[in-house]
Amino acid sequence: MGRNLLAERPTYVVGIGLHRYQHKTDTTYVQLGLTAVRAALADAGITWPDVETAYTGTALLGMGASRIMLSRLGATGIPMAQVENASASGSTAVAQACLDVASGRTDVALALGVDKPRGGLPMAPSEAGISNLEGGTVVPFTHFALLASEYMAAHGVTAEQVAGVALKNHRNGARNPFAQRQQERSMEEIMADPISGSMSRLQCCPVGEGASAVIIASDEGIDRLGIDRSRAVRVLASATRSEGLYPPGVGIDAALTVETAQAAFDQAGVGPLDMDVLEVHDAFSIEELLYTEALGFCEPGQAAFLVESGHFDLGGRCAVSPSGGLLAMGHPIGPTGTGQVAEVTRQLRGEAGDRQQPGAHLGLTHMVGVGAVCVVHVLESPRG
Repeated sequence: MGRNLLAERPTYVVGIGLHRYQHKTDTTYVQLGLTAVRAALADAGITWPDVETAYTGTALLGMGASRIMLSRLGATGIPMAQVENASASGSTAVAQACLDVASGRTDVALALGVDKPRGGLPMAPSEAGISNLEGGTVVPFTHFALLASEYMAAHGVTAEQVAGVALKNHRNGARNPFAQRQQERSMEEIMADPISGSMSRLQCCPVGEGASAVIIASDEGIDRLGIDRSRAVRVLASATRSEGLYPPGVGIDAALTVETAQAAFDQAGVGPLDMDVLEVHDAFSIEELLYTEALGFCEPGQAAFLVESGHFDLGGRCAVSPSGGLLAMGHPIGPTGTGQVAEVTRQLRGEAGDRQQPGAHLGLTHMVGVGAVCVVHVLESPRG
């Protein structure tokens, strides 16, 4: 195990900003991204020349997106790079920004996520020249519908209990001004329009456009720039892993989540039951159940019953996806992971308004990307 740089040089989220996630519009990606960055700079109380390095998480824009966008804030000559890691692109941009600051390379770093749909999702693995048995015939929603069917059969769970994830997350999203879906739904509405097995349209995330930005700083940067320490959320852990070899029948994404979460908890010196708020990769409703269990929040087969009981509601033992999650907040790919960090930061500051988890002290973000890769961050409230 390598050095824990985050323990050696404390690293903080000091600024957050978003452009609402939405259906595709004529808004340029430059407008989307700059809206988020300007909001994050204002939130931190700093200016663009104070930023020393920048990472842009994006999966859909193509090459060369960063400088033409960020130069609109001023051509400061700082190092910048695009980060592509499928659905975990934004999370990986945050991880790179944290590494820059924790290593002492910089004192202030930007992690930006921005994307716009361009007609389909270009997937390099399909061009790898490596065949598989299903040959791409099982589309994502059918894959997760099959996982949901397996979960229900194994644990005595009903389709309505799985759909309870979407019911909760649409309720949270209705309170979030940055969410793509801002409408509370009934169970009848959630269950309507099945597209594969019991998996319905409202149990699948929308993929639109948007942007989110996170500014990371060191103690030295905070002091030098006069940033408000009472709103600086510490990054206790940043863990990234890719899949290994697993026994036949093991769910790869869940197994990878177990490993990545354990690495993050080891870094942070805390455990899953210490968490107060969680943003999880819930592109499909069944994923929240699988990942909350893999993250160690409950035993296998228990998550559906905990959702039903209100355990994961706002005001419950641990608020899961208070933003609305991918199901309601939306999943514009590049911004998703940075947006999760922004939401947990807001929660740990106590600034989430009517979707605030009371007394939130520790929070976790989790994203999985095609590959498979997984990124987990653990954050701590400035209130100590």
